Amino acid sequence: MGGDPVSERLGNTGLASERVRERMVERVRELGVRDARVLGALAEVPRHAFLEPALASRAYEDTPLPIGHGQTISQPYIVARTAELALAGCVDPKSAKVLEVGTGCGYAAAVLARLFGTVVSIERVRALHELARNNLRPLRIANLRLVYGDGFDGVPAEAPFDAITAAAAGEELPPAWIEQLKPGGRIVAPLGSSEQRMTVICKDDAGRVSRRTVEAVRFVPLRTGKT
Repeated sequence: MGGDPVSERLGNTGLASERVRERMVERVRELGVRDARVLGALAEVPRHAFLEPALASRAYEDTPLPIGHGQTISQPYIVARTAELALAGCVDPKSAKVLEVGTGCGYAAAVLARLFGTVVSIERVRALHELARNNLRPLRIANLRLVYGDGFDGVPAEAPFDAITAAAAGEELPPAWIEQLKPGGRIVAPLGSSEQRMTVICKDDAGRVSRRTVEAVRFVPLRTGKT
């Protein structure tokens, strides 16, 4: 697993060791994520490279951590669970196009890019968009495109998508996401305000939409507009 350019750039911090990452992955597996593809992707992405040096020692704890601008890097379990739910509805992930709403520091986008053919990730906060770009550059991920824009509107120029994931919770789904989802595709997103639930929204071949709730979660609120 060693040899990724980010870990080499950071030097011998001890954070890039297989043992440290494997402990995090084992914890995520114990919490219920069983898809080997997801666990493998989680083990490959150097989470410490997406955090400020002062927080890097906590990178492989299964907890969200601040990245500035009132946002956090998501808990590894949540990143993995979201990816697992998105994969479950995809017949051929390596040819699938996924939209991620809420790039943040870029960590979840890097995980998704190891699982799907193309990932488009949109961020409304310019400073975070630039942070993610800088974090991801050393990883040289060819199938990942970052977009600065209002995720509420999706990315119509890149639609349709086989799956859409969200890193922020709204009361209801933005209509644009449903419109930009392929028939047969699914959206994995937290819904609610004071009480949030991870929700899977499926669109059948006739365009009918159904949903099911999965588990209680806690995300930052979904906001519209760019900053």
